[in-house]
Amino acid sequence: MSNPLRIGLIGAGANTRLRHIPGLRAIAGVELLGVCNRRPESTAAVAREFAIPRTYSAWQELVADPDIDAVVIGTWPYLHCPITLAALEMGKHVLTEARLSMNAAEAHQMLQAARAHPELVTQVVPSPFGLTGHQVMRELLEAGFLGELREVHVRAMNASLADPATPLSWRQDAALSGYNMLLLGILHETLLRWVPPPVRVLAQVHAHVASRIDPQSGVRRPVGTPDSVQVLAVLEGGARATYHLSGATPFGQAMDIQLFGSEGALFYDLLHDRIRGASRRHAAASTADELRDIPIPADKAGRWRVEEEFVEAIRTGAPIRFTDFATGVQYMEFTEAVALSAEEGTVVHLPLAL
Repeated sequence: MSNPLRIGLIGAGANTRLRHIPGLRAIAGVELLGVCNRRPESTAAVAREFAIPRTYSAWQELVADPDIDAVVIGTWPYLHCPITLAALEMGKHVLTEARLSMNAAEAHQMLQAARAHPELVTQVVPSPFGLTGHQVMRELLEAGFLGELREVHVRAMNASLADPATPLSWRQDAALSGYNMLLLGILHETLLRWVPPPVRVLAQVHAHVASRIDPQSGVRRPVGTPDSVQVLAVLEGGARATYHLSGATPFGQAMDIQLFGSEGALFYDLLHDRIRGASRRHAAASTADELRDIPIPADKAGRWRVEEEFVEAIRTGAPIRFTDFATGVQYMEFTEAVALSAEEGTVVHLPLAL
């Protein structure tokens, strides 16, 4: 490209190193021009490792650099909103790490700013779950495989927080992560690709391990987010949904989405990208109560192409599919509704009245 797309990185954490940096470097005409991390020594280390020519002592300096065309925000959620607003004001495209924001109010601010700058591309890093089988799921649903959607079950059981000795992380620090809890927002985003949004929720949350050692101070602190979440929801159109997430289960780990309709059922194993189903409207229907494997053909299998989509949208104006800020607002409203319902012990209706 005669005019390279020059990108600045704010926060080069694990996902930025694993996905964004390699993904961007693989695209012709893209230049990683600058980087700013939380600490000067970390900033310098990333610059050396990836041959990034410019470093900054504060993210505001990177955003103000007139040579930067686009910003990739890899920080914790507490900075997503202020950096996004500043970057858009300075005329820069924005790709921000998930989750979109700390809360629904910030998410709406970000969406409003994005809509005020339609010439700029805004994208939030999508949930990686279900991308492989997304097209197959959409085709089955659009063909009426389920009939009328009746029941939805979302499950994520893992051991990430099962050990009481595991130190406090930013994910359990409400000052850094806001209302975000476990994989709730990520899995809800995945679900929204296939079913209507919820209109009411009733939730309970709990921390089986109520305090942990803060690795920065060495002091034991109360955790700020739960390690167990259960939600009852009503979806637009009347289907009923349950969510059960836990980070405190050392055995029996699983992560899946189960859809039940008047004519069939679809189960998506998100850990192994395996789809199973049965339908009275489908040739693969079984006379027994049995779900059969539904293959994901190679020509329909999705893949991670976040960085490609971001650059393509900047260069050609192509729409963002995975994931736009409007979707981010939806899952942040849902996440906050779950937190509010659990705190107040009452039903919360969506969309939120902010």
